[in-house]
Amino acid sequence: MGLQMIDLTQEIFQGMSTFPMHQPTFIMTNMTYEENMRNTGSKTLGFSARNLLISEHCGTHTDAISEYKPGGMTLSEMPMDYFWGSAICVDLSHLPNTRFIEPADLEAAVRKTGLTIQKGDIFLMYTGHYDRYHDTKEYQTAYTGLSYAAGRWLAEQGVLNIGVDAPAIDHAQDIDFSGHRACRDFDMNNTENLCNLDRLVGKRFLYFGLPLKIRGGSGSPIRAVALVEE
Repeated sequence: MGLQMIDLTQEIFQGMSTFPMHQPTFIMTNMTYEENMRNTGSKTLGFSARNLLISEHCGTHTDAISEYKPGGMTLSEMPMDYFWGSAICVDLSHLPNTRFIEPADLEAAVRKTGLTIQKGDIFLMYTGHYDRYHDTKEYQTAYTGLSYAAGRWLAEQGVLNIGVDAPAIDHAQDIDFSGHRACRDFDMNNTENLCNLDRLVGKRFLYFGLPLKIRGGSGSPIRAVALVEE
């Protein structure tokens, strides 16, 4: 039995969509091949490199608990169990972005998969938002998200990390940031701006979303992938 790797990561590029409160992405040339060859005196090989100015919450990224909980664990303090392990993905794409995701929605979605949530699971939510609105202005303004009760329900099931194919696990218009409040209160983290979750709906798989080991980090871009049995 083989394994298929599914890439769940959006590209990082200058001009990419970023959450309004975070640093836009800038990519600058550090050196060209020709400049490097002039600097080194080499006649046979040059090196090219660029500089990145990005937010810790750029693109597909994971949050440290310290982002939303004063005194909470930073990235370099969090156990690796938050960032990889057994995961399931449920289909919530039928829900309108005008309302919150509630516990009953999660219960029904899990029941439809025929799976059960296990303690320590990573829980991915396919809302269809990336598929509908990627590269449009609505991507940052028109997505559903967790109510506080739904976030608490996931914590009670033993979930460690909540992932979504949208800019946040909160509803776009929720200034109380209910999903993040639940993560704060129950020491969960969350992973945002995933893609290709439609390929994982109804499956249990091995998930990896490893952050950079940033000292004191509040979050980090990740290369998120799923390993699925073929």
